[in-house]
Amino acid sequence: AAPRPAHGCGSGALLGRFGVLLQALLALCAFSTLMLKRFKEPKEERRPWRIWFYDTSKQGIGALFIHFANVFLSDLTEEDPCSLYLINFILDATLGMLLIWLGVKVVSWVVHHKKYTYLVFGEYGDPPQAAAWIGQCILYLLIMAFEKTVISLVLFIPGWTKLQQILLGYIPSPQLELVLVMFVVPFIVNAIMFWVVDSLIMRKYKQKDTLDINGSIETPGARRAEESQVLLSPETDFDQSESDQDISGLQGMNQKMKQPSYQVVI
Repeated sequence: AAPRPAHGCGSGALLGRFGVLLQALLALCAFSTLMLKRFKEPKEERRPWRIWFYDTSKQGIGALFIHFANVFLSDLTEEDPCSLYLINFILDATLGMLLIWLGVKVVSWVVHHKKYTYLVFGEYGDPPQAAAWIGQCILYLLIMAFEKTVISLVLFIPGWTKLQQILLGYIPSPQLELVLVMFVVPFIVNAIMFWVVDSLIMRKYKQKDTLDINGSIETPGARRAEESQVLLSPETDFDQSESDQDISGLQGMNQKMKQPSYQVVI
């Protein structure tokens, strides 16, 4: 293909040495946000590393699919590939995010309706099964393929060429344009997307309101009341014993008062 104008990225710039280096750095930094999210979870709800890997790897595979699809689509035309990649990315982060949310909800409803337990996002069995993870990865990739197909159809709407000129036309350096398109903007948006999507597809932990003790259902309030009664029982027994002694003492005095008194007269 003919080289692009000086103000934009050249042909093959996205897959050049500098572009690949930026993409590797982007993947490392964006994926680190998922590790940060794990450590921000409450300790009682924090996922084990294996479950965390199963959850986040689905996003990693989906993000790689979208990324390489955008790179491929950006180099199909004679337009500036950097600006075209940026438009694809912005659409993925806005309209695409809505489509992903809708796809996850629809797939989750179908899976629950058909009672496919191992295809519920975030559920892998006990112990975790790799087969469940593979099935959920396939489902998630189907959602991402649906999202990318819709975004590609949206790009056929006329008027995107003017938006390309507005977005990056004022940047004179191709290297700076590549840094903005392949690292700065994707890192910010991917960090937000990874955080939100991970909350959608992870297992939802709910605090149990009842405890099963010896086959009986006991609420935390009842358990606390029982504990308080146990703690107070010695003091109650002590008070009761003292009151019993006092009553017995009063009864003894009454009996003495009722007994007739005799006087000896000389």
